[in-house]
Amino acid sequence: MTSFSSIPSAPVDPILGLSEAFKNDPASTKINLGVGIYQDAEGRVPILESVQRATTMWTAKEETKAYLPIDGLASYNAHTQTLLFGTDNPRIKEGAITTVQTVGGSGALRVGMQFLRDFFPASHIYISSPSWGNHQVIASSVGIPVEQYPYHSAETNGLDKDGMLETLSNAPAKSIILLHSCCHNPTGVDLDRASWQQVVEICKERALIPFIDCAYQGFAHSIEDDVYPIRLFADSGITFLVANSYAKSFSMYRERCGALSVVAGSSTEAQAITSQLKRIIRTMYSSPPSFGANVVSLILSTPELRTLWAQELETMRLRILEMRKLFANTLAETVADRDFSFIKHQQGMFSFSGLSETVVTELREKHHIYALKSGRICIAALNTQNIHYVCESIATVLKN
Repeated sequence: MTSFSSIPSAPVDPILGLSEAFKNDPASTKINLGVGIYQDAEGRVPILESVQRATTMWTAKEETKAYLPIDGLASYNAHTQTLLFGTDNPRIKEGAITTVQTVGGSGALRVGMQFLRDFFPASHIYISSPSWGNHQVIASSVGIPVEQYPYHSAETNGLDKDGMLETLSNAPAKSIILLHSCCHNPTGVDLDRASWQQVVEICKERALIPFIDCAYQGFAHSIEDDVYPIRLFADSGITFLVANSYAKSFSMYRERCGALSVVAGSSTEAQAITSQLKRIIRTMYSSPPSFGANVVSLILSTPELRTLWAQELETMRLRILEMRKLFANTLAETVADRDFSFIKHQQGMFSFSGLSETVVTELREKHHIYALKSGRICIAALNTQNIHYVCESIATVLKN
């Protein structure tokens, strides 16, 4: 017996655990549709040319390995603000938005939730049903009670707009509302612009605190269109938070490039909030890593590289869209008695396929196709070499 003998093993993360099971599967036909990473037509996670060029530039000019400031690289934070809120946003010019570099999007969520827990200790957080699993885990880890608002309708395979708006309309003042700016994870079902306007009005009337998670900018419609909700909230005068990640849009998953922005009511408020965010970061990881932030900053500040990056991001978006359409069309051919056309209307890397946990389990055990128990699949993991096998396997399981 030791001091640590009574410590139990933690539950396996549902996504990372699935990837581990996939890795250990010896089958040559295995396919991992569970992991949330973009893959190209050959099944590779690409290093973008814009990233390669910026890496060469940064390696040649880097002069020190000293720590970054607690709030991160200043140019990175500034570019993050203009990318999210727009170059001419008056709230940036007023100094009413503060941005800190974080360790990935998860780090941004963690810092933001700790900030909210510290200063709004009575507030509950409302998370969509369903949502990305880490949202609830992070909120619970800092002691914020978690509530849910209806989001996905199993009957229509679309948005439960009425349920969502009704729940938000009845949330107590100062409740925290976690929202996905685009490419909702796990469903791929997004609000339209009219619905976003309704959400903004409710948040304003009820004095709610929106916390927007922006992990897939550029994967739904375009770099500009995908942050429409963020700019709408900013224009409304509401104070709110935004966590964003560059993992997907720059295909830089392992570099952990994220940021937390807080839109305050004035520059004075923003300065006070900055000091509190720095206090929180100091107790967690002290300061963020340099490499990825400098690469992103160089791309966003170099016109040639920024244009190239935008083109590469559009290529990724269009490939996912092509696979989404092909997936829905192939399912229509192989599973004639079931309608999968709703998949075409979803956005981003993921699809809530409508497949039950029983079907998902049989796909894994008999056909070596790995997906989450919820039926979420990563559209970006499909390609012309594996999509027919996936659809035929789904058809086989559904016929049994």
